[in-house]
Amino acid sequence: MSYLEYRVQSVPTGWRKILHLNWPLVVLLMGVAAFGFLMLYSVAGGSFRPWAEPQIKRFVLGLFVMFSIAMVPIWFWRNVSAVAYLGSLALLVAVELFGSVGMGAQRWIDLGFLRLQPSELTKITMVMMLAAYYDWLPAERISRPLWVLVPLVIILLPTYLVLRQPDLGTAILLMTAGGGVMFLAGVHWGYFAAVIAAVVGLVAAVFESRGTSWQLLKDYQYRRIDTFLDPSSDPLGAGYHITQSKIALGSGGWAGRGFMQGTQTRLNFLPEKHTDFIFTTLAEEFGFVGGASLLALYTLIIIACIVTALGTRDRFSSLNTLGIAITFFLFFGVNMSMVMGLAPVVGVPLPLVSYGGSAMLVLMAAFGLVQSAHVHRPRQK
Repeated sequence: MSYLEYRVQSVPTGWRKILHLNWPLVVLLMGVAAFGFLMLYSVAGGSFRPWAEPQIKRFVLGLFVMFSIAMVPIWFWRNVSAVAYLGSLALLVAVELFGSVGMGAQRWIDLGFLRLQPSELTKITMVMMLAAYYDWLPAERISRPLWVLVPLVIILLPTYLVLRQPDLGTAILLMTAGGGVMFLAGVHWGYFAAVIAAVVGLVAAVFESRGTSWQLLKDYQYRRIDTFLDPSSDPLGAGYHITQSKIALGSGGWAGRGFMQGTQTRLNFLPEKHTDFIFTTLAEEFGFVGGASLLALYTLIIIACIVTALGTRDRFSSLNTLGIAITFFLFFGVNMSMVMGLAPVVGVPLPLVSYGGSAMLVLMAAFGLVQSAHVHRPRQK
């Protein structure tokens, strides 16, 4: 035993857990959040108010939440997965009954000090529930039809409730993340082939239903699809967001216009510049270099999660960590694709960068679960 190993073994258990935290992951999360603080300061015209200051406070609170969750053994989080999942479903039902309405959607519960968006919480509790289910299920039953039906219900229940808000973007993320966990758990590929065929049929039905009595999507969602296919068809209406976003992205060039020098942002041509379209602000001011740097940090966070998953020996820890990594990837992948015109505008925030309370705190809690798996993984004596 080396001197350092002796010193680690000699400290109290609580302090030893702090030493065993995945500190590179903490530094990466702080680096991404710093991008957000910088951009929120910029879009406010060089002021910490009204966005940067609350965001910094939420991130500090998020760090406390992450560290608190990390100190609790991972088996505890496995045992409460069902309770957390059912609680998030109850919150989604509460949104349906008396939720706050904003921008044409009913997605929030107003707590006074915070507008809670239960769909954000559901993204994590659903992954926890699926990981706990496959941890309990014997390997030989994973691909049997009856046992495949259970995780489908786990995924489709919150998806249906989120679609009613309506929030198509979050519903798609829930289904994709849930399918990713099922695939990693070892469900036979034939089921996924059937789902892909069904999705193709559903897309065809969505277009066929437009303008009929059985229309499957809201009118504004069809407008988003039209805008995605041809933004120039309505450049001052439904296509305005993506048109201005592309102008900002293109004007940034290789190194950008400079901090607080973006014309699209400063002249308020770019809508939702502090939330869903904040990446375009970054790309305009810091160019390709800035955008690629943020993407590199996101990639390193995914790699850190994968390394933690490979280092754990219990099925729940590995599946839950990989499920969180998939969810995190979908967050920034969909957002970046959306603002670049590669995907329809679906209202998905850029993780840890876009202004928002629920998304920030829930994501930090999710990384607390990753840290708990890392801290409490088996180690050589």
